[in-house]
Amino acid sequence: TIGQRHTSRASTISSLAINVRTISQQQKLRSVAQKILLQVNSKLGGELWTVNVPLKNMMVVGVDVHHDTSKSHQSVMGFVASVNSSLTRWYSRVIFQAPTEELISRLRVCLLAALQKYYEVNHNLPEKIVVYRDGVSDGQLKMVEQYEIPQLIKCFEKFPDYEPKLVFIVVQKRISTTLYSWAANSFGTPPPGTVLDHTLTQRDWMDFYLIAHHTRQGCGLPTHYISLYNTANLTPDHLQRLTFKMCHLYWNWPGTIRVPAPCKYAHKLAFLAGQYLHSEPSIQLSDKLFFL
Repeated sequence: TIGQRHTSRASTISSLAINVRTISQQQKLRSVAQKILLQVNSKLGGELWTVNVPLKNMMVVGVDVHHDTSKSHQSVMGFVASVNSSLTRWYSRVIFQAPTEELISRLRVCLLAALQKYYEVNHNLPEKIVVYRDGVSDGQLKMVEQYEIPQLIKCFEKFPDYEPKLVFIVVQKRISTTLYSWAANSFGTPPPGTVLDHTLTQRDWMDFYLIAHHTRQGCGLPTHYISLYNTANLTPDHLQRLTFKMCHLYWNWPGTIRVPAPCKYAHKLAFLAGQYLHSEPSIQLSDKLFFL
């Protein structure tokens, strides 16, 4: 998939490229065509499906970092934020950083732009903001807590009398933990929605393991979620349910995925910019999922 294309009129539009091998198998052509149509629909701003989230006036943010493969070797931050109550419209930005820089120095710029877009759509600002930050190791947790979270809080000062509740959750996929279920006197694969929030969890943070995706065989590969900051008074049960629901909203796959959809969107965006574009996409595409 190619995320953007420049036309002769110097405008930027979403585009899609299809590998000929993808449509060469006749027995799979119908399924492939359906997925392509869904992808085109979402690239043009269509809303494919949603989930019921009782929390209102909430913005959900996904953040991930990829490293540019060109000679510049810059770090690329993908930032994606929801701008409506049904979590079906997304605002995205890309930020290029200095080589090997993992921690985000311009996160505040992205959040400010997302809040302004949210206000344009809803005529009010979100009361709760939930941030899923991907790509952080255990050794970086303290740095993220002391560096990135204050950046987010400081940008609220740009709006008069605005003090939203903030939740900041680190998402870790590259872990060695595996889970098995025990039923009928035999080991099996835990079903999607399985949560473990004791025994293996950490002492210093409120964290949990979640298996959101379906595993056909073998052990379950959970994702580790660590709540570094929570002023929204959301209980562990609330965070676990919200996170599992977010794993249903990735429009390139009809089922659940391993991480919340905004994290996957942020990863796709950062990968596209760092692997192929080597520059920030046009701001005209910021309200479309052009990178799917």
